[in-house]
Amino acid sequence: MTGYNGTELSRVEHIDHTADVGIVVRAATLPELFEAAAEGMFGFIVDSDSVASRAWVERRVEADDLPGLLVAWLNDLLAMLAADGFVPKTFVVDEVGERRLRATVHGEPVDVARHRFRLDVKAATYHMLDVRQTDGEWTARVIFDV
Repeated sequence: MTGYNGTELSRVEHIDHTADVGIVVRAATLPELFEAAAEGMFGFIVDSDSVASRAWVERRVEADDLPGLLVAWLNDLLAMLAADGFVPKTFVVDEVGERRLRATVHGEPVDVARHRFRLDVKAATYHMLDVRQTDGEWTARVIFDV
């Protein structure tokens, strides 16, 4: 079974939350966790089948700790959509550590005639935020303000 954007539910699970939406993400590596979280968030926002990989942009994000880095990464992607008018299709996290992330985002400029937008996600929040590694698997829970 797949999620909104074709992502396997074993990797991204959508969770219900009063007046908001959220995801639980599982991955073998930290870069995959950050990629899956971005895919899960954008699964709420746009049908990825309506987006093409026509261009790429590099993103760099910093934060005080790993959970804060995940929130900063996701909010940076939302700002890229809102301010720059660039809608992502795929995410490649090139480097990620406790406080820094560098990634390449593939997608294209927003085309309202072609892109099928779904939900207006305003921000990734710290509410119920959790990032951890257990038995070699990374998991994260993120709630989004809509």
